[in-house]
Amino acid sequence: MQMNSPGKSRYIIVMSILAAMLLVLLAACTMLGSVSIDAASILSIITGKGCDNQAWEVIILQSRLPMIATALLAGAALSVSGLLLQTTYNNPLAGPSILGVSTGAGLGVAIVMLAMGGTVGGIFGETIGSYFATLLGAFAGAGIVLFILIAFSAIVKSGTMLLIIGILVSYLASSVISLLNSLATESSISNYVAWGLGTFSNVSVSQLPVYSCLIIVSLIGSSLMVKPLNALLMGTRYAENMGVNVKHTRNTLLLITGVLTAVVTAFCGPIGFIGLVVPHIARLITGTSNHRRLIPATIITGADITLLCTLLSSLGPNGVIPINAITPIIGVPIILYVIINRRKIQYFN
Repeated sequence: MQMNSPGKSRYIIVMSILAAMLLVLLAACTMLGSVSIDAASILSIITGKGCDNQAWEVIILQSRLPMIATALLAGAALSVSGLLLQTTYNNPLAGPSILGVSTGAGLGVAIVMLAMGGTVGGIFGETIGSYFATLLGAFAGAGIVLFILIAFSAIVKSGTMLLIIGILVSYLASSVISLLNSLATESSISNYVAWGLGTFSNVSVSQLPVYSCLIIVSLIGSSLMVKPLNALLMGTRYAENMGVNVKHTRNTLLLITGVLTAVVTAFCGPIGFIGLVVPHIARLITGTSNHRRLIPATIITGADITLLCTLLSSLGPNGVIPINAITPIIGVPIILYVIINRRKIQYFN
């Protein structure tokens, strides 16, 4: 899947624009918010020279920089998850939320927050704190959904049928969450609802290394799957003729998707539309379905979109706007465009 010279030139131009947008958004997210901070003071704080206003140092180092890193990585993680699922199931509407992976992770978090009070009993009678308990709950919930999908993939060969199974599992998980809500205390429900609105500001400086490492390792793993992903674009039979173990590849892709989705969901809440929309944006602007080019483009595009959402959420007139109140405004028009123009878009033909 070599690109011709015009295609390569287009890709370089697009990636340069995306990188420039990323730098602009990084600067805007650092400077703007409930408190505006000038660029000179930010540069002085970041370089360690300090600032006369101690409150600004706390805002930049303890709040805005961790929030920016969280949003950037979440956008990359969810976008790549959506790309992997859309290629795996050869379906433009596949995504972490559609297949039930996000909902499964949300169910795990709901069990921890609503049924267990935010903690999990340890093996030796100790208690795991809410931070690790939420993370474990998200991994367990996403893992159960992935196990169901992998189990059914051995029986059902159709990608469309597996997508339907994922949707059914998502509905089932949602019903269990509703049941837990009806039985939980008012304070637990309030905490869960706040978590469900989605935010990139809950990851602290101490939690950021764990969050970052899990996502970066998984993104590297997705980059190593470029060849089988490109083979799957040509169909299952073609991939098998090329020596690709389709079953093993699908299971590996589901595992990577599960880790990326579970981490973001545990720390940031169930962020909608990013995983579904960004892969389409990346394909449309780059004009390629070659995953060697598409994965980097998807990562940067996802980071741009989530940073834009973060910027918009921080500029609310009456406080911070929930992320999930912004993503549909960006996502719905794009999905409608893709559905209406599906026959005209080259990568669907």
